[in-house]
Amino acid sequence: MVDAPRSTAAVPMPQVTRWDVVLPDELAAGRLAMDLAAMLQPGDLVALTGDLGAGKSTLARAIIRELAQDPDLDVPSPTFTLLQSYELPRHSVVHADLYRLGDSSELEELGWYDLTDSAVTLVEWPERAGEVLQQPNRLEVGVTIPPEAPETRRHVRLTGHGRLAGALLRMRTIRALIDSAGFGPAHRRHLQGDASSRTYERLVGTQRNAVLMNAPRRPDGPPVRDGRPYSAIAHLAEDVKPFVALARGLKARGLSAPLIYAADLASGLLIMEDLGDEGVLAGAPPAPAPVMERYEVAIDVLAALHRLDLPDRLAVSPEIDYQLPRYDIAALLIEVELLIDWYLPHREAPALSPEGRAAFRQLWADALAPSLMQKPVWVLRDYHSPNLMWLPGREGLARIGLLDFQDAVMGPAAYDVASLTQDARVDVPEEMELALLGRYIRASRQANPAFDMRAFAASYAVMGAQRATKILGTFARLNHRDGKPGYLRHIPRVWTYLQRCLAFTDLAPLKAWFEAHVPSPDRPLATPLAAPAPAPLDAPNDPREA
Repeated sequence: MVDAPRSTAAVPMPQVTRWDVVLPDELAAGRLAMDLAAMLQPGDLVALTGDLGAGKSTLARAIIRELAQDPDLDVPSPTFTLLQSYELPRHSVVHADLYRLGDSSELEELGWYDLTDSAVTLVEWPERAGEVLQQPNRLEVGVTIPPEAPETRRHVRLTGHGRLAGALLRMRTIRALIDSAGFGPAHRRHLQGDASSRTYERLVGTQRNAVLMNAPRRPDGPPVRDGRPYSAIAHLAEDVKPFVALARGLKARGLSAPLIYAADLASGLLIMEDLGDEGVLAGAPPAPAPVMERYEVAIDVLAALHRLDLPDRLAVSPEIDYQLPRYDIAALLIEVELLIDWYLPHREAPALSPEGRAAFRQLWADALAPSLMQKPVWVLRDYHSPNLMWLPGREGLARIGLLDFQDAVMGPAAYDVASLTQDARVDVPEEMELALLGRYIRASRQANPAFDMRAFAASYAVMGAQRATKILGTFARLNHRDGKPGYLRHIPRVWTYLQRCLAFTDLAPLKAWFEAHVPSPDRPLATPLAAPAPAPLDAPNDPREA
């Protein structure tokens, strides 16, 4: 089911939101704890109030166990210690019971401010310290036992303030969608996401599992060129409609994109088929390796898709169509400029003059022009190991499950081929890359004897170089702007791929430019990596990694 969209115009978030909930039994209380845990972030405070025996401690323990993803976690009462802290995989958590607090001055002695500043904080008896209830991002949870009610029934009044006012509204919307899709009893399990603001959860049901995608529409960033933000120029998805459209289009062509079970398009929420955990790599981190058989099927998927006449307009629902944008020169150029704005400062290279930037853009425009004249195909844009699942129970091309294609565009076929064979997160040996390229070319020539192998090779080199250039800038940006230094470890690998591509004879002018202006990642830095970020070309609030 795909709901008709409501208005996607920006709506001011409320300052206070209230929701009254009746919990008939312990299962309902557990679901509420699960929903609350899913929405909490560091810096949030949950203030639990109610009479002795109302169930405050029970609810607090359930929330902590959900945050820990461990139903058996020992959660001792903080009645005597007053504070109990937990270092959990996703968040630090502080559980406090202030019943025995003498006065607010004791909070500092307890280390309250240091412990709670970047943690999720759950407080019982918060009224014993008035400033606790002045926390801007707080959720007040009042638990009462209705008169003459069954022993297990509870009434809970939830009041969200600050960020949690909007989060509480979204929590209600998510719960309504989960229930309407038939996954009401399912357990919600956080899944590791990507570098964007999207989050994912596995809904573990008794009959089947599903995946919840939570992708709220993000406001545009500041204009960076011709009055347009980066996200518009680079054709990044603004909502979930492109994902739904591409999922249906890929599915209709026999490929394993996830089925959409339910959607709230306006809210950016999807419940979709769970394609499992088995990917196309083998071995444990930090050195997983590509599995040749699986990569062969993945390259066959591209060859089969690229020989089709693919439309640029797809149905989202009976009432809504989605137009795939062209991967035009403006998008390709603004992506490679991430190298200038983020990677060069990261490597302490001299800043380019406006004339130097213009020359850089012109070199790329000349190199990219032949690829942009080719017949466009669906470029899924993130066709690499994190987004490819292995489905051994299916046949043929359907053994590759496809994820994360909401930024798809109409563009050169070689882009996704390079994305697969020059995977930014895992080493693809050069001999394996060449074998996969040969497999793609043979399949393409068999389907079309007029297939131009020389033109494809040239396009592969330039699209691979463009992608590697963009990724170098993106990973430097994720480190400096977003505080995600883990992506820096991939830069030497991406640099190696870039050198392979620039070795193509048609790219000699670009190769000379890189040799003159871009330091290799193995050159020592004069100052630490934590140097202040530059004042660069801005990027979307929902930053994509490659």
